[in-house]
Amino acid sequence: MKVVVSYISSKFDIQETIKKIDNSIADGIHVDLMDGLYVPTRNTLPNLDEITKPLDVHLMVNNPENYFDTLFKLNPICIYIHPSTTNNPTSLFNYLKFNNIDSGIAINPNEDISAFEIYFPYIKRVLLMSVYPGCGGQTFIDNTKNRLEELSKYKLKYNIEIYVDGGINDTTINEVLLADGVVSGSYVCQSDDFNEQIKKIKK
Repeated sequence: MKVVVSYISSKFDIQETIKKIDNSIADGIHVDLMDGLYVPTRNTLPNLDEITKPLDVHLMVNNPENYFDTLFKLNPICIYIHPSTTNNPTSLFNYLKFNNIDSGIAINPNEDISAFEIYFPYIKRVLLMSVYPGCGGQTFIDNTKNRLEELSKYKLKYNIEIYVDGGINDTTINEVLLADGVVSGSYVCQSDDFNEQIKKIKK
């Protein structure tokens, strides 16, 4: 189980949080970018120039293609988009592949998983949201385990990886053991010992 850490909800300032994640046993750093339109919250990219861990990016924005040029400079390994935020998602997936970046889609808790099957042949990862996007520190949604089981039926057929994002801690991790990885934010970053919290998730 890979654990990628989000810096959005932390007891430390953003740059210190990012440095702590980068020096931890986390498998990567998760970047949440929000435009205040697709979700009510808005934020900007912090300084990620000296990061050594892999980055993945979750674009909670309308017209995600407008952000690609800036994001490509960070050399992310994966960019997740919400297909409803752009006119031609498939063209974006092909463009990401052309630039050697894995394509991903994010699926919200209220969205029908089967409706996204049309995109599975074009992507590498699915980010299954276990909270509603746009705000850190939310409580894990109970039916996520059932949704993960449903999504897992597509895994072998389309050779996709599944990550779960939202409310992940040492208890809720037991609900998502079918996933390839998880994104954890406040559980790790609201603590004094990032490595200890990550170890509890990886147990």
